[in-house]
Amino acid sequence: MCGIVGYIGPRSCTSIIVEGLRKLEYRGYDSAGIAVVDVSPGAQAKGEQAKLHVVRAVGKLGKLDDVLREKPVPGTVGVGHTRWATHGRPTEANAHPHLVGDVAVVHNGILENHVELRRELLAKGRKFLSETDTEIAAHLIDIALQTESSLLVATQRALAQVRGAFAIVVVSRREPDVIIAARNFSPLVLGVGEGENFAASDVPALLAHTRDFIFLEDGDVAELRAEKITIMHAGQKVERPSKRVDWSPTQAEKQGYKHFMLKEIFEQPTAIENTLRGRVILETADIEEGEVGVTAALAKSTRRVILLACGTSHHAAIAGRNWIESIAKVPAQVELASEFRYRDAIVDEHDLIVAVSQSGETADTLAAVKDAKRRGAKILAVVNVVGSAIPRVADGAFYTHAGPEIGVASTKCFTAQLAALLMLAVYLGRRRGTLTEERSLSLLQHLCEIPSAMREVLEEAGTCQKVARRQLVATDARDCLFLGRGLSFPIALEGALKLKEISYVHAEGYAAGEMKHGPIALIDAQMPVIVVAPNDSHYEKIASNAQEVRAREGRIIAIVPKGDHTIAQIAQEVIHVPDVDPELTPFVTVVPLQLLSYYAADLKGTDVDQPRNLAKTVTVE
Repeated sequence: MCGIVGYIGPRSCTSIIVEGLRKLEYRGYDSAGIAVVDVSPGAQAKGEQAKLHVVRAVGKLGKLDDVLREKPVPGTVGVGHTRWATHGRPTEANAHPHLVGDVAVVHNGILENHVELRRELLAKGRKFLSETDTEIAAHLIDIALQTESSLLVATQRALAQVRGAFAIVVVSRREPDVIIAARNFSPLVLGVGEGENFAASDVPALLAHTRDFIFLEDGDVAELRAEKITIMHAGQKVERPSKRVDWSPTQAEKQGYKHFMLKEIFEQPTAIENTLRGRVILETADIEEGEVGVTAALAKSTRRVILLACGTSHHAAIAGRNWIESIAKVPAQVELASEFRYRDAIVDEHDLIVAVSQSGETADTLAAVKDAKRRGAKILAVVNVVGSAIPRVADGAFYTHAGPEIGVASTKCFTAQLAALLMLAVYLGRRRGTLTEERSLSLLQHLCEIPSAMREVLEEAGTCQKVARRQLVATDARDCLFLGRGLSFPIALEGALKLKEISYVHAEGYAAGEMKHGPIALIDAQMPVIVVAPNDSHYEKIASNAQEVRAREGRIIAIVPKGDHTIAQIAQEVIHVPDVDPELTPFVTVVPLQLLSYYAADLKGTDVDQPRNLAKTVTVE
């Protein structure tokens, strides 16, 4: 949620910051702004005090561009922000940066004690110009700066008074050659350059300028100067090593596709190949131990696996549970992290918690992981972003290598998570002796063939577009039902989520066996019903469910293997997928559902990459 970009160095900072914010548009926002400290040679030669320019605008970055064209702001030190409204409506007054006295502040997250602090500040005579909690932080720093010798110390003192999740970046004309950046439960990275340094809420914002990043820990407060970065934690100076990120800037560009989401759907075969590379060892029918994040000893001693996730990652976790139980023969359960963290869950040292998160920063998942770790459980992070918060808390990390995902609706990160969880199941099964070498080899061979099968599905994108036009757009469908069984159930859930996320069509995913327990009442001639029916042990059962839909005049869109005739004969529309190993069907059945949702949204004219009210990384409750 929201985006932050800061720069300090010899170059004019405005364009660097705005272009960085543009790389973070996928996070969702409703206003934008920039604060620039003018320490230009001209001002210094005249003996003038540094100036602090703040420019803000409601709407997309184009609105801010318009203002900056009319009123350019000079300077080589600054910070910018794209805001997604939490406290207060999307207005210019509520947009960041917030300027109080000599201090400008941008902030992601929520200050939980903002009501109490605002009351105290009002009692002291402080005046507020916005409805935001961020302005409170600006007042606290401004007050501290009246008596403290440095912006760093003033920020530390101010932040000691707040509770909650935050990533805060501060500039001041009182100390014009410094940027302060602080993190607590909200993502913030530092980019390391030559004679210049950067801060941002996500890596893609800075890839055009550096590949070397410092990932701040919770509680860190960093002082950035052009030639130096100093990091403080609990009042003590600490060293945080920089890490090399090998994503290229062009990986974050559309490369000719109309939308990032479509590009990322087509990148899935490559993402799977990258996630498998160096991990699948066909010669031994096994998974490379050092690439999984779980030791052999832990694999053998684990009595239960608990998968924690939110949103799309939760659907991947449901598939992962099925694999861990069927392949590794380990009891497994899936929990919504947002619910698990508030339950008095029974967790102990014999449990392996698998935290699944694309960003590695999902607030509810991070909080649930920390609680489980306090109770003695071992933690494995399955994430895409190296150095993010969840793997830093975890005992081990299993990184997917999907590359940057810009579209808010996750696609390639989902299928990369599926690949990681399947490999984890094979790894556990081999270490525990519950998976034979013969079956393991078969699974891994077929898994290595999945990218080719997915490319085969992508060749049918035109068919998916026509089906979306006929059944979802031309009919002005307002509701849609997705049905699946076994491993196809989480795919039905994911298909429904994608459709409602980006096309704003109400959709529900159901285990097909539950259809007669309520959803069947909704089915009529106006209801599209998407039936996910691969060639597995559930095929006959879901074919029966499809017959029940047809008997009630439901419009069936069938996802079936090539050569199918049973369900195809009763469906209005058929999309064929390759006939793969039953354990691997999610990889091929989810792709047409992603494409259906994409084309429905595109044909309806919605904002595919930045759907309303959504953000890429959910870092607050």
